[in-house]
Amino acid sequence: MLITLSPGPDNLLVLSIGASKGRKLGMAFGLGCGIGCLSHTFLAALGISALIAASPVAFLGLKIVGGAYLMYLGWQALRSKGGLNSQSSNDTPSSALQLFGKGLFANAINPKVVMFFLAFLPQFVASDRGDTPWQIVQLGVIFTVPACVLFGLLGYFAGHIGRWLNRNGRAGLWLDRIAGTVFIGLGAKLVLSR
Repeated sequence: MLITLSPGPDNLLVLSIGASKGRKLGMAFGLGCGIGCLSHTFLAALGISALIAASPVAFLGLKIVGGAYLMYLGWQALRSKGGLNSQSSNDTPSSALQLFGKGLFANAINPKVVMFFLAFLPQFVASDRGDTPWQIVQLGVIFTVPACVLFGLLGYFAGHIGRWLNRNGRAGLWLDRIAGTVFIGLGAKLVLSR
């Protein structure tokens, strides 16, 4: 739980979506981020994460895609008009599903999460018990459940902040500007990091 709560792009994205689009959509994005951990679990269980980590070209490609996506989300936040948008006519019933998918995608292309799962989960595998991939899957699910709960709660409570921001439009505008700048900075850092 402490690892999930530690500040990072996923937390900032969930806070931003929840504050700007409301509780329901913030929770949907947060749950997508949480369940996105399962993709890393399966990649680690299949050994694909190790291949990505061992291939400089594959890892660089993942870094570039992940960084570009964060910068794109930052650009979207900078272009936002601020305030709570959950009541707008643009929000169709599929918006929660779309944001859930964006959460899955944002987590799946985060190379730092790939490296984390590759370094973290194997430490808890008991090789004498056999079936290492199945143990990694179990550990990944154990990690994913609290991540879903915490990201969902983060999105929910960020929605309360969004209501306040809706009544104070300039504050919402500045929050979007700050979040956009942070996302672009995180994306650039991810692309440029070694």
